[in-house]
Amino acid sequence: MTLENGDDDYTQDGTVDLKGNPVRRSKRGGWTACSFVVVYEVFERMAYYGISSNLIIYLTEKLHQGTVSSANNVTNWVGTIWMTPILGAYVADAHLGRYLTFVIASAIYLFGMSLLTLAVSVPGLKPPHCVESDVTDCKKASTLQLAIFYGALYTLTVGTGGTKPNISTIGADQFDDFDPKEKGHKLSFFNWWMFSIFFGTLFANTILVYIQDNVGWTLGYGLPTAGLAISIMIFLAGTPFYRHKVPSGSPFTRMAKVIVAALRKWNTPIPNDPKELYELDLEEYAKKGKFRIDSTPTLRFLNKACVKTGSKDPWMLCSVTQVEETKQMLRMLPILIVTFLPTTMVAQVNTLFVKQGTTLDRGIGNFRIPPASLAGFVTISMLISVAIYDRFFVPTMRRLTKNPRGISLLQRMGIGLVIHIFIMMIASLIERRRLGAAKDHGVVESGGQVPLSIFILLPQFVLMGTADAFLDVAKIEFFYDQAPESMKSLGTSYSMTSIGIGNFFSSFLLSTVSRITKKHGHHGWILNNINASHLDYYYAFFAILNLLNFVFFLVITKYYVYKAEVSDSMEVLEGQLRGMAPAATDQEESRRR
Repeated sequence: MTLENGDDDYTQDGTVDLKGNPVRRSKRGGWTACSFVVVYEVFERMAYYGISSNLIIYLTEKLHQGTVSSANNVTNWVGTIWMTPILGAYVADAHLGRYLTFVIASAIYLFGMSLLTLAVSVPGLKPPHCVESDVTDCKKASTLQLAIFYGALYTLTVGTGGTKPNISTIGADQFDDFDPKEKGHKLSFFNWWMFSIFFGTLFANTILVYIQDNVGWTLGYGLPTAGLAISIMIFLAGTPFYRHKVPSGSPFTRMAKVIVAALRKWNTPIPNDPKELYELDLEEYAKKGKFRIDSTPTLRFLNKACVKTGSKDPWMLCSVTQVEETKQMLRMLPILIVTFLPTTMVAQVNTLFVKQGTTLDRGIGNFRIPPASLAGFVTISMLISVAIYDRFFVPTMRRLTKNPRGISLLQRMGIGLVIHIFIMMIASLIERRRLGAAKDHGVVESGGQVPLSIFILLPQFVLMGTADAFLDVAKIEFFYDQAPESMKSLGTSYSMTSIGIGNFFSSFLLSTVSRITKKHGHHGWILNNINASHLDYYYAFFAILNLLNFVFFLVITKYYVYKAEVSDSMEVLEGQLRGMAPAATDQEESRRR
């Protein structure tokens, strides 16, 4: 392709329009297309957090559930909602593509939100109002009422399963890795993507939570439902501007073939020269808009899958590229495991942190602060931290490290992990102070209000936002960036799976610690009466777990090998920082011919 023909304007990363035609950079993609995606995410996050942030209050005050059961119901639902994206990623990568999967799933999402709004609005679909101080003494919700409410909640898990792994990937797909300028924009995309998420979250944690607590649940759920409908229309309006990646087949099947082929050739020796391994011609990949990956020595056993033995059976012989794609997905698993525990910490924001807030003085004059609205400070802290990170920290570190990102993605995650240790240490100390005040004022047994301002909880909320700016942003970008080009949706679903498993782990820990600490006649750490509980011990236990998790992180990152870039765009950016200009790679030259 030549400059004279203007063909250099076509993207080199295999993106097409909905009809499968090549697309021009000047006509589609870039920040223009991303603006529709980012605005969608603001409204959609407003809808999701409009439900999840205050869900524990609805379960306890309206459905009359106890502390442990309501907290577990929240984390089990949140866990499920973040686990289903791996199925949505499979459907997108293997069959329907990201765009169509997203559109279908968003319709299911909207149906679930509408049904949930109905469930909290119709009097016959919830138990009668109760004024008992112990909600376990109130009349419970009927089987039908619970079926409709939880049916609506878990319909949302199906909808988000198809939207979450694809919407951020669609956004990142709007930047061509083979264009250094667009690659540079992609490095900032995930920071501003998280900025949009937390902007919507801020509205949910402040305005919507206040409406739910003081105006009514019908309006409090109706507004996020309307917001979701608006966000879907905004996304669809951007259709003419999007670039699309063609579905490349089931990633699970491709990986399974590699593992099976390697096992079937257990005793087959691996040649010392990688050129003797089976691989397709470079032109074959270029014609299909795919990328060839050279053989690497890591996870060397899997290289047996591409050793030539005379058989062409795809379950017996795989290409080097297919083997390397599998390696890339497997190499990320230890990093994925590390992210489970921090997500368990985040789960406390909408469960135990909120329950603590219900016992404190929430008054500012005649205004009463909804406990769940303190999560808004997580959002504010995160927004400020991301802006400072992107505008000041990254430019400063670029000059020192010559890394276009400032610091590596794993270094950024490590900083977030350290902050999580301090969060739980501080939360434990604050809870000890709250319990001391409850004892001094004789409200331990009654579970009454502790004469301390709700703002004593502020440090743990603010630090959680700072940790998110480092860990959560880096996590999303890491799993997208390190996934093979043909498995980006699956890679993105890794970051969501970590949230799901982290929430399930929170349910497991809460139930287990509650049960064990009540054995042999002991009082227990977690009771329905928060003033008689020992959350300070529970949070200290979390701090120790976070410290051990960080040590594990240091060990595995020492041996982690970043994947090779498919283009020279990162080298160009590094060269600009160092005052050099590297030559184009052979693969990039092949794609330009």
